[in-house]
Amino acid sequence: MRIFISYARSVAPDKAVALQVAMGLQPVHAVFVDPGELRNGWAERVASELQQAEIVIVLLSPAAVQSEVVTAEVAQAVQTDGPLLIPVRLAYTAPFPYPLNHWLEHRACLTWQTPDDTGRLLEALHRVLVAGTLPLVDDALVATSTTVQTVLPSPIPNAALELPDGTMDPQSAFYVVRPADALALQIIQRQGVTLTIKAPRQMGKSSLLLRVAKAATAHDKRVALLDFQLIDSAALASAEVFLRQFCAWLSYQLKIPDQVADYWQLPLGNIQRCTAYVEDHLLPTLGQPLVLAIDEADKLFDSSFRSDFFGMLRGWHNRRQAHSIWRQLDLVLVTSTEPYQLVANLNQSPFNVGQVVDLEDFTLAQVSDLNARHKHPFTRADEGRLITLLGGQPYLVRQALYIVASGRLTSATLFTSASDERGPFGDHLRHHLLRLQNSDELVAGLHEVLKQQRCSDEHTFFRLRGAGLVKRAGKTVIPRCQLYADFFQAYLTSPPIPLSQKAERGNKTRPASGTAEALSGRELDVLDLLADGLSNAQIAERLVISVGTVNTHLNTLYGKLGVNSRTAAVRQAQQLGLV
Repeated sequence: MRIFISYARSVAPDKAVALQVAMGLQPVHAVFVDPGELRNGWAERVASELQQAEIVIVLLSPAAVQSEVVTAEVAQAVQTDGPLLIPVRLAYTAPFPYPLNHWLEHRACLTWQTPDDTGRLLEALHRVLVAGTLPLVDDALVATSTTVQTVLPSPIPNAALELPDGTMDPQSAFYVVRPADALALQIIQRQGVTLTIKAPRQMGKSSLLLRVAKAATAHDKRVALLDFQLIDSAALASAEVFLRQFCAWLSYQLKIPDQVADYWQLPLGNIQRCTAYVEDHLLPTLGQPLVLAIDEADKLFDSSFRSDFFGMLRGWHNRRQAHSIWRQLDLVLVTSTEPYQLVANLNQSPFNVGQVVDLEDFTLAQVSDLNARHKHPFTRADEGRLITLLGGQPYLVRQALYIVASGRLTSATLFTSASDERGPFGDHLRHHLLRLQNSDELVAGLHEVLKQQRCSDEHTFFRLRGAGLVKRAGKTVIPRCQLYADFFQAYLTSPPIPLSQKAERGNKTRPASGTAEALSGRELDVLDLLADGLSNAQIAERLVISVGTVNTHLNTLYGKLGVNSRTAAVRQAQQLGLV
């Protein structure tokens, strides 16, 4: 079996446990553990291994449940019909945060509390792999207390601090009210409105949406909040499946009897059935104004029916003029994508009607205010440096303030290690690098921005801006902030290989000249690391194999390449185009 182990990189004991589990399973299974080092091809390798995995073991420690990378890996595993997901609570007993709780709360979890549990964890994993499913209850592992130490010291206990872990509570003492808030809260008090909240990733859109939902409830409106990031791949592949689930989801949220099956018997198209379901069943049954709030609307970006769905919402907006029942419906849409990318015909788009609210980065005054709420972990001069480094990006500003205010790092250390792959923003930066690898166009576009301060393809620019990576500065296009400029200059310095060449390289197991025997995938892995100058011990650690196995692979490589040394093997591989 192909097994992928997901864990919080650069954190102890997460990495040690991941490597021990891999070594324990590897004699029988092909196990991949991300070594956590951002070398060439790292993102592609991780994505490829995850896509091919039959089993995904996710180690869920206090650090892992806050990791953007781990969350993305869990999302990919649960939203496809592919791998079996095996959650392991790693010295973590608290409830999972959102959205992990949605995916994991009804799944059985294996547990690990101390190094003494590693052997029992391996035994439990072997049983699960043989059975092909998780038991309802796992009593083989007994929880004991332990302390998790990370690369960063544990935070100093402070009840006033809040971990910057995504959507904020509307009552949070650290919520920064921006001009967009007042506008959105004013609009939702009206009846029959369409409101779009637009901004790049991690700007606070979902947090503002919660405030809007709370304000709507205070004005006697019912709210159905649908987070589209929870939609699985099966629904995204079929308009009918998606629309039926959409109607059922609304019924469930509003606690109204589900009559979707009856309406899908009507001799109408799927859009008409969905519209009839809302007009003839949901709104009359509800009997009061309804706010339909859709978060992460961008999830439909790659679906074939996105224009039809958003065109339907535009139709609902237009129907308010002629049908009074539709004036009972408010639409609140959250997106980081430009409207024209979601709907080709802007006359059918719900994103350019009603009121559009754009969220802006924090200003220096807002950063200063937030610094004061954290009891001034940064000096006045450092506040300006923070703006320069992070560009006022709300999530990163909050993360920086939390790290320093909690005593995990000094402000000086944060600034000097900011763009390091294992630094305070390492998980966030690694997540961006993983997301980019899915698109050669985005990699090429960001490379152009870094080298030439322009992005010649407007479509690519808007996608990079929606991801929160770039911005316009006059007639130029530049990285969103200095942190991104420094990091991507270091780890995205070469133009992407064209897809045709990638496929050729990925499938290459034999030199073009045909003078050497075919190399296996693992032999190519060893050869790549050999060319990078790694020692046998380093190769063993990277590939989670023994040094003896590395020696065996090297001897086989020497024979196939017709050489008798490491240097000669690398030279011959370069001549044959293997590295």
